[in-house]
Amino acid sequence: MERSASLKKEKMTTTQMTVTALMTAVLCIFGPMVLPIPVSPVPISLTNLVLYFMVYILGMKASLMSFCLYLLLGAVGLPVFSGFAGGLGKLAGYLLGFVFMTLAAGFMVERFPDHAVLHGIGMAAGTAVCYLFGTVWLAEQMSLTFTEALGIGVIPYLPGDGAKILL
Repeated sequence: MERSASLKKEKMTTTQMTVTALMTAVLCIFGPMVLPIPVSPVPISLTNLVLYFMVYILGMKASLMSFCLYLLLGAVGLPVFSGFAGGLGKLAGYLLGFVFMTLAAGFMVERFPDHAVLHGIGMAAGTAVCYLFGTVWLAEQMSLTFTEALGIGVIPYLPGDGAKILL
């Protein structure tokens, strides 16, 4: 009897589903908003900032679920990705890296709820993985070396992303 009780799956409450859907909507609103910067073809996006807040509000699993719903909405063509783009062709690079960023940040927030420094380390580590995916994708798309792609797709964004993590 105990074994069957331990095998029960946790079900989301109506409130949890509602908040998860609302966070997906917030991501759909802020994700497409970009600020172009003259030194890079990659615009500044608020997607990572929303994801940082999401892990605090929803936790790791629900944040990942919310982000995957966002990716699904964009994959079917809704203009929810940066620059109001959508479609399957956009599911690469930074967007794929955001999955791992959400996992790393969410893990640290859930595992160490009272350690803000460790939350920041989780966010920074996840952002580094996101940068890796984005840099490889950018290098491939623009026929650049990894170092060149790093120079235009990561270096200009470090101060802003650091500020987002601190926020």
